[in-house]
Amino acid sequence: MAKNRLYNEEVLVIGLGRFGAAAALEMSRIGYRVLALERNQERAEKFAGKLDRVVPEDASDPHTLHQIRVKNFSVAVVGIGSSVESSLLAAGNLVDAGVASIWAKAVSSEHARILERIGVHQVVFPEAESGRRVAHLVNGKMRDYIEFDDDYAIVKMTPPREMVGFTLGQSQIRSKYGVTVVGVKAPGEAFTHAVPDTKVGAHHSIIVSGPTELIERLASRP
Repeated sequence: MAKNRLYNEEVLVIGLGRFGAAAALEMSRIGYRVLALERNQERAEKFAGKLDRVVPEDASDPHTLHQIRVKNFSVAVVGIGSSVESSLLAAGNLVDAGVASIWAKAVSSEHARILERIGVHQVVFPEAESGRRVAHLVNGKMRDYIEFDDDYAIVKMTPPREMVGFTLGQSQIRSKYGVTVVGVKAPGEAFTHAVPDTKVGAHHSIIVSGPTELIERLASRP
């Protein structure tokens, strides 16, 4: 648990499977006070001491949420994926309780549609998003990939040969490909903000932002 809290806010996480646990641990690391509900006793015990509080109870029961005073939470994350029914019941209970910001994992488009219809504010597809990310990384040119809803992405990639040995001003990547090199990184060094005089070497990684189609065009270059 975080010793120096950046966020003086308590969040609720329901379900400590892979998605819920990852969210809970990372929120705890950056300073949130995390209360987790996990109905599996053995799994709940596994996270005792790693989060501020873990309660081995079922969030699909409204009485459980009443006991933990769910109205005191401004943010809740539903990480249940093993049971669509349990996910919907837990999310519905949070909506009924008036939680201001509810995030929920969906395992199918129908699951997502119902979550949105009952009032969940943000629905995420962790498996689908991971699959799409892998699709962009398998060519070996991109080393990391983050895509946004409007077909815009930020990627870490190997520079194409036409950039190596030249400054960004000389290679004119933005005018040729319609994307922006925002940073460069050499092994063992910190990222540096890119400027026209930044010279790119074969050992560098570059951080590029722009429309996904145009980034793919750049990444396809030898």
